[in-house]
Amino acid sequence: MKLKKFIKPLILLVLVSMPFFVKAYSKEIIASGDTIGISINTDGVLVVGTYPLNGENTYSNLKIGDSIIKSNNKFIRNANDLMNSIDASSCTNINITYKRNNKIYNDTLYLKEEDGICKTGLYVKDKITGIGTLTYIDPKTMLFGALGHEILENSTGMIVNTNDGTIFDSEVINISKSKIGSPGEKIAKYYSSNIDGNIFENTNKGIFGTYVGKIPENSLYKVANIENIKLGPAKIKTVISGRDINEYDINILKITNDMDIKNFVFEITDEKLINLTGGIVQGMSGSPIIQGDYIIGAVTHVTVDNPIRGYGIFITNMLKEAEN
Repeated sequence: MKLKKFIKPLILLVLVSMPFFVKAYSKEIIASGDTIGISINTDGVLVVGTYPLNGENTYSNLKIGDSIIKSNNKFIRNANDLMNSIDASSCTNINITYKRNNKIYNDTLYLKEEDGICKTGLYVKDKITGIGTLTYIDPKTMLFGALGHEILENSTGMIVNTNDGTIFDSEVINISKSKIGSPGEKIAKYYSSNIDGNIFENTNKGIFGTYVGKIPENSLYKVANIENIKLGPAKIKTVISGRDINEYDINILKITNDMDIKNFVFEITDEKLINLTGGIVQGMSGSPIIQGDYIIGAVTHVTVDNPIRGYGIFITNMLKEAEN
């Protein structure tokens, strides 16, 4: 969005003398595999690009990836808030507060009127949308986890700081197949009014939140610890067409405890899935991985030069992250 007339998580710990309770994830959880729509709101408005005004830099010290959180000492929640602040200034300079790498800075945003239009020199976003796969629901805590990795903003390649968003109903309407050097993707239709959960966290281990949708039946699996995971056959649960969740054969090739998120390597062995998708595709991230009676983890990344091979994250790493 090019702005012409307009620029068109913190934990508070209180120590008191009282007992505290430690949450613990359940020993059995629901392995989903459902395709979900995802919408997260940025913390303030995110600067994703800049442009000069009459050859001049008017955006001061702002850089791509910064989040504007205040304008003239008023909190900015979205682009409309910033637009209203600029309108109220009559195109005079405004004082802004912005966040960069979790540090707070103050500066002046210089505005410029051209042909009766107030311009800022900035492109911004206040919302990110996409699709992914719901990994699990803990029926006791009603917490959910999805994706198995962070959501990045495409223009900046940076993680989107947020504590506000939703997951909602979605159906797969087509597949762009993966090829060597070019991962494919699920193409989906959104039903954003059919909300299934509220997001409170976007981290390198996935998105997490509180589930509010209908709990699926007959999908309980034991939670695997690393010693329960074996090399050899396993299955992934995912949607390839419509809303139908199916299981497909994979093979666990390597297990490592060295990395934060790429905890094991697997390859797809199911010929039906390979014929339909060419391998792992975007939107498959978060697909739960099942081995026997256990949910062991989730799909996270594809190997670009060999799309039938990819990485998974331990389910315990996702569950612990949800409860931090």
